[in-house]
Amino acid sequence: MSQADSATPTPAPTAPTTKDMKDIVALCKRRGFIFQASDIYDGINGFWDFGPLGTELKNNIRDLWWKAMVKCPPIGPDGNPVRIVGLDSAIIQNPKVWVASGHVSGFSDPMTDCRETKKRYRADHIYLLMLREGTIDINGKPARAFAFLQDATNDEVEKRLKKLNVPNKIIGDNNDISDVLVRTSLQNVPLNEIVAPDAKAPGSLTEPRAFNLLFETHAGAIQSEENKTYLRGETAQGIFINYKNIVDSSRVRIPFGIAQVGKAFRNEVNPRNFIFRSREFEQMEMEWFCHPDDADMWFDFWMEERKKWWLSIGVGGDDIIFRKHDVDELVFYSKKTFDVEYRFPFTAPDFGELEGIAYRADYDLTQHQKHSGTKMEYMDPDDNTKRYLPHVIEPAAGLTRGVLAVLCEAYTIDPNRPSGMYMNFHPNVAPIKAAILPLMAKDGQPEIAQKLYMELREDYMVELDIKQNIGKRYARQDEIGTPFCFTIDNDTASDNSVTVRHRNSMKQERIALDNVKNFMRENMAKMAR
Repeated sequence: MSQADSATPTPAPTAPTTKDMKDIVALCKRRGFIFQASDIYDGINGFWDFGPLGTELKNNIRDLWWKAMVKCPPIGPDGNPVRIVGLDSAIIQNPKVWVASGHVSGFSDPMTDCRETKKRYRADHIYLLMLREGTIDINGKPARAFAFLQDATNDEVEKRLKKLNVPNKIIGDNNDISDVLVRTSLQNVPLNEIVAPDAKAPGSLTEPRAFNLLFETHAGAIQSEENKTYLRGETAQGIFINYKNIVDSSRVRIPFGIAQVGKAFRNEVNPRNFIFRSREFEQMEMEWFCHPDDADMWFDFWMEERKKWWLSIGVGGDDIIFRKHDVDELVFYSKKTFDVEYRFPFTAPDFGELEGIAYRADYDLTQHQKHSGTKMEYMDPDDNTKRYLPHVIEPAAGLTRGVLAVLCEAYTIDPNRPSGMYMNFHPNVAPIKAAILPLMAKDGQPEIAQKLYMELREDYMVELDIKQNIGKRYARQDEIGTPFCFTIDNDTASDNSVTVRHRNSMKQERIALDNVKNFMRENMAKMAR
């Protein structure tokens, strides 16, 4: 038995069997996955920084999506690879883009603030929930709103409203709160007669006012209405406004796709649940342009491809579902939409959205054609008399939420380990693929470890770790999800072999030093199956 074998750590005490979001968040900070933005200044709500391991994890997920979409896109229904090209559009565009897309006029909610508790709520949610739950009658009897509204995300409230059979479109076309009051027979119940959540008396709620989710900024030396613009609320519009440029400059023909990964910004009222709902986040969106007659076929195709992809990065099983939007839940321009949803610890037993797959028809191209005056019609090169606006299928995934789903899925409770857990990352997304651990910092072991590290780093993200006893180093690698640890010990110099420790099973075996790279290649492939 090698000295590495004899250094196996003592099992930890019995640990809980269910995942707790607090433990996952604590691990993310402790091991350098994710930090609160501006942490040394007490943070800033809704913004997060990705540490060394979080950056690697996010980049791995991003690169796998890019490979699946652009570098090596799937085989289409006709047996040929589909064509998808990439784009990196500006975060700040002409503000007319957001007028045309509907974000300026329709991307807002009626908000009310509680002067007593300093909390903010959607006014329509307070009214509707009080009506549906019977805590206020239609004659205007004041009553206490519901505790779950406190810090609730829009997704959580919308799900609750749906269960109560409240129509999805609870705000009129002009986002007028009076429309809500008229349709719910509550127009005679002023907010100042309602006791807000956690408030002690009525009268603490302000009058509703429009709260636009777009971040405003200014382009130019002087801040004025003339040079006001916005940080993009989604990456999709950058694709739509570049559609004609790409058709004219690239050798693409319908059907084809345009893919983009990038930051988006939404001035969320209540950022919550770690990085699930934040004000700055990243998206991975692809817009698939096709003939209207073929749209249903392509929608089914992309549904299946997206299922395969989430499974390929280790997110699947019973914790992921594909939920079809009901008719009254659809955005007005969507013919059909499915959400890819994951059962996060904070949503369980329910699910939270990871990706939307939407049939957007020709709404976006029509809007930009109308507002810009630029023709967006596609001319069939085989018949130049045929012109039409393509229809669009949009698989739009949240990269930030994808990172969170992967973290939650990988977090595995195991009382037989010092930390009581390990991160069971799919090998393709694991931030560190292998750790090189000399048992002692003497007797030539660091030099052998350094040589092995140099041999592996060209092909894999590996870490050379010399400090602390071997048990603590194994524990750290468990917590960051490293699939394999290669330990150099007193026998390595004489027998040219190392001890391999497998993350999931904690099994240890001896292999030849010059076979480590082959071992990595073969076993990473096995784990990925």
